[in-house]
Amino acid sequence: MSKTKDQPKKEAEVDSENAESVVGGVASPLASASESAEGTATELTLEEQLAEARAQADEGRDSYLRSVADLENFRRRSVREREELRKFAVANLMEDLLPILDNLALGIASSRQQADANVIADGVEMVLDQFKGVLNRAGLVEIIPKPGDEFDPHQHESMAHQPSAEVPPESILNVIRTGYTLNGRLLRAASVVLSSGPVESASNSG
Repeated sequence: MSKTKDQPKKEAEVDSENAESVVGGVASPLASASESAEGTATELTLEEQLAEARAQADEGRDSYLRSVADLENFRRRSVREREELRKFAVANLMEDLLPILDNLALGIASSRQQADANVIADGVEMVLDQFKGVLNRAGLVEIIPKPGDEFDPHQHESMAHQPSAEVPPESILNVIRTGYTLNGRLLRAASVVLSSGPVESASNSG
């Protein structure tokens, strides 16, 4: 009797094990399918990121090429403008000098008909004053120190010393060549002779 009663229990246990086996067999493919789907989704996300990165790289490359082209155009334009400025920077000055050339030509023609040298000299002096006026308007200023002025090494160039009883030693005695500045910048220093003082002082120092 006990064996008969235990048989249904064993059969029930076998059925339970079979059911778990069946369920496990069904669940395993489902889990595999889920993992495969997740992997596919991850691969798609990486591909999208790669495509986005490539698009950004292309955009950056295009921006770089545009910047390089703009810089090259600016360089060429600057070179062209600088060349034009160099060619025509003195155009206004040249235009102001044209009347002086005309007057010089007229002066030469007139001098051939004049016997008086003073008349010729007056005509040349008039043209010289006109020429200086044009240069002065362009910013050119003469450096002409007077006798007795203090020597300025920034504007004067000492060429020699001569004794003088009237001019103090190391002061300007006379000017050999006029100096010039252009808009405050020294173009040429004035060449001057300095006083070495009275003759006695000069002989004693020697």
